[in-house]
Amino acid sequence: MRCGLLGRKLGHSFSPRIHAMLADYSYDLFEVEPDALDAFLRGGPWDAMNVTIPYKRDVIPYCAELSPAARQIGSVNTLVKRGDGSIFGDNTDAAGFSAMLDRLGAPVAGKKALVLGSGGASLTARHVLRERGAEVIVISRGGPDNYENLERHADAAILANTTPVGMYPNNGETPVDLSRLPNLTAVLDVIYNPARTRLMQDAAARGIPCIGGLTMLVEQARAASERFTGLTIPATRADEILSALREETQNIILIGMPGSGKTTVGRLIAEPTGREFVDLDDVIEANIGMTIPAFFETHDEPAFRDEETRAIADTCKRSGLVIATGGGCVTQPRNFNLLRQNGVVLFLERALDLLPKKGRPLSLRNSLEEMYASRLPLYLAFADARVESTGVPARTAEKMLEVYHEISRR
Repeated sequence: MRCGLLGRKLGHSFSPRIHAMLADYSYDLFEVEPDALDAFLRGGPWDAMNVTIPYKRDVIPYCAELSPAARQIGSVNTLVKRGDGSIFGDNTDAAGFSAMLDRLGAPVAGKKALVLGSGGASLTARHVLRERGAEVIVISRGGPDNYENLERHADAAILANTTPVGMYPNNGETPVDLSRLPNLTAVLDVIYNPARTRLMQDAAARGIPCIGGLTMLVEQARAASERFTGLTIPATRADEILSALREETQNIILIGMPGSGKTTVGRLIAEPTGREFVDLDDVIEANIGMTIPAFFETHDEPAFRDEETRAIADTCKRSGLVIATGGGCVTQPRNFNLLRQNGVVLFLERALDLLPKKGRPLSLRNSLEEMYASRLPLYLAFADARVESTGVPARTAEKMLEVYHEISRR
C-alpha cells in the first residue's frame, strides 16, 4: 500500500516516522507544486494519503465522497483511493485538535475563543471549538476581526494558532503579543516543530497553560491510519508514539561551567543513541573563521556573545541533537527560549578544583569561584535538571541519559 503526505514544503515533517510506528505500509513525502496538483491527484503513485498546507481545501473537488466531518468543516486532510479509482475525503484533524483540548484540560464551553488564521487548520479548530460550546472569533490579516484591532477581544479565554507563523525554519516568530490578551486561560498552537514555539514560550512565561501540535499530529495520524487500513488502532498507541517521538526528537542540551566536561560527556551520549553531536564552540569558530582565543585578542566579550547567540539560534532550531554549550551562554537571557524551544536542558556540575583553564579566555581572566557564584542561579534557571559529574565520563553520560528520558516522558 502506497501512502504518504501531500503538501508543498515538507522537509520538517515527522509524519513518516509516526506512520512507521502505526502500521506496515510505505509512507512518502509528496512535495507538489500547485501547477502539478491536478496530475498528481489523478495519476500519482498513491493509494491513500494525508494532506497538509496548502491543499486541504484544494483537494475537495477531486473527492467523489466526503465524510460528514469533512463536509461540515470544509477541509480535507485524508484521502483514500477506492477500488473503482474514486477518492474518498475525510478530516482526521478534528480528532487531533480534540485531543489537544483534552490533554490541556482547559474548559471551553461558554468561553470566547480566538482562532488565528483562516486556512484548513483554522476551519477544523473552529468546528471543534464550536461543537464544545465556545464563542469562536477568527482573527485574520483582513476583515472585521484582525491583528490591528485585537484589543476588542481582550476578554478572550482561549487562543488557537492555526497559522504557520513560528514554524521551522522560521523559529522565534510569533503571530501575536500575548500582553494584548490579558484574560487567556489556554493557548493551543497546531505547530509541532519546534516543540515549543515562541507563542507557547510566551504563554508559559505568563503562567498560561499551553500545548503544541505534536499531540494533534499523532492523534490525527492514528485516525488516518485506521482509514487507510480499515483496522482499529487503540488510543493508547497514540500515547506511546507521542512519548517515543518526544524522546527521539528533542535535543539534549548540556550547560555548565567551562571545563565541566560537556563536550566529552556529550559525545558519549550521542554515540549510543545515534544522535548527531554538536559543540557550539565549533559552530562559533566555523562562523568567525578563527579560534575563540584568537577572536578574544581583537574583540570584546559582547561581540563574542552575539556570535554565540547566532550559533545557538541556528543549531537549536534543529531536532534530535546532543548539544554542548559554552559556559557563559546562560548570561544572555535571549538564549533561554532559543535553547529550550526543542530541547531538554541539563546542567552538568563538576567540582571547581577539577575545572581546567587552559584555552578558556574568560576562565583565565576571572576567578572561577566568582564566576561560579554569579552563574549558578542562571544554570539552575535555564536547566530542566541538575546532574553532578560522577568523575567517570561514561557513567555521567549514562546518568544524564536517564534524567533526559525521565523528563521527556512526562
